[in-house]
Amino acid sequence: MTPTDRRGALRAGAAAALAGAVTAACGTDRRPADPPSAAAPAEPAAAPVPRRFPGRPTEIDHGPRDRARVALTFHGQGDPAVARALLTAAERAGARLTVLAVGDWLDRYPDLARRILDGGHDLGNHTQRHVDINAMTEAQAYAEINACAQRLRRLTGSIGTWFRPSRAPHALPHVQRAAARAGYPHVLGYEVDSLDFTSPGAPAVVRNVTGPIRNGSVVSLHLGYADTVAALPALLADLDRRGLRAVTTTELLT
Repeated sequence: MTPTDRRGALRAGAAAALAGAVTAACGTDRRPADPPSAAAPAEPAAAPVPRRFPGRPTEIDHGPRDRARVALTFHGQGDPAVARALLTAAERAGARLTVLAVGDWLDRYPDLARRILDGGHDLGNHTQRHVDINAMTEAQAYAEINACAQRLRRLTGSIGTWFRPSRAPHALPHVQRAAARAGYPHVLGYEVDSLDFTSPGAPAVVRNVTGPIRNGSVVSLHLGYADTVAALPALLADLDRRGLRAVTTTELLT
């Protein structure tokens, strides 16, 4: 599918969502309900679930090097308006992201779970409270991961596609075991750090990513930072010039 086709599909999806909203708004009509029919709006489909990638390690920090694809992955918390702006900018450029959401962020902004999925992005688990998970016991880590997983399940029908440890670039073995117990066969790491959480300015964010990025790279970024939103158009333009396509982590590995 070309970028033009993907954008066309996205516009069609938005139109369908708008039609569904109009239908819901008309629910105040006092006329008797029509009998069920094939045209009746369906419940949202359950979100994608975690999957095992044979031959891949428990902790994955990059994808295949023989395909011109990369995964831009975002630690999910912060100002929801900034998050929405970033998602919209990515979609306009035909990019698909991976968002690892913090559970208590979803508690405050539950609509963002479906907003992420409806944009064609991956949605995963970044713990419930964004604490130093490697410093926890295995039982504590499991409780933290599972709490976020249940938020995701309640909001989307799935525990999410990926788990990423909080406040650590890598998960220690006991955290990997806790994640597996919660239902995640793999832990999602990364090999390129944008350092956008330090607010270095948009040009620095672009340089931090475009310098080391290559086929198969998984990049760490954050929602909720203005520098990241400002950097995204230039970052995606650079990827496009190199022939690199920004896809979800699931697509990167599939």
